[in-house]
Amino acid sequence: TASIDRLEDAVNGVRRQIESGGKVFWVCPLVEESETIDVAAATARHGALQQRFGDRVGLLHGKMTGKEKDSVMARFEGKAEPELDVLVATTVIEVGVDVPHATVMIIEHSERFGLSQLHQLRGRIGRGSRDATCLLLYGHDAGKTARERLRVLRDTDDGFTIAEQDLRLRGAGDVLG
Repeated sequence: TASIDRLEDAVNGVRRQIESGGKVFWVCPLVEESETIDVAAATARHGALQQRFGDRVGLLHGKMTGKEKDSVMARFEGKAEPELDVLVATTVIEVGVDVPHATVMIIEHSERFGLSQLHQLRGRIGRGSRDATCLLLYGHDAGKTARERLRVLRDTDDGFTIAEQDLRLRGAGDVLG
């Protein structure tokens, strides 16, 4: 975990991964910028990373058509040209994505995600023979509970333990509500 203030360090880490042949997921909580909340938007992050790394950066979000999503994923998986090294995405990659060469995931404003969702996202990397790293960037307004969620995810990769901690932090809920 790291503060959003370390964003430039994360971008430099992306460069190192690309140079070593790794692929990087960069997850953002929104598709487009919002005037009401100050969090990263996938389209804005895609533009910023494209300025640094050129056309090797792709964008994937839920507002795209199925055909567009398939085309971007094929390029990120190395099955189509021109190939992508970085995929900026929303949570559409949470399940059903298997890219063995993906070695790094950066989740921007990770405090906005739940424990189960973060665990699912993190499971998209480390599927090949190389070690993988998931960097959880949190914003300045991350509260006590959000920081506790991130601590749990940092300390364990056991899904059962994560589910127990999620129940502890959120409570059991209400059947009718």
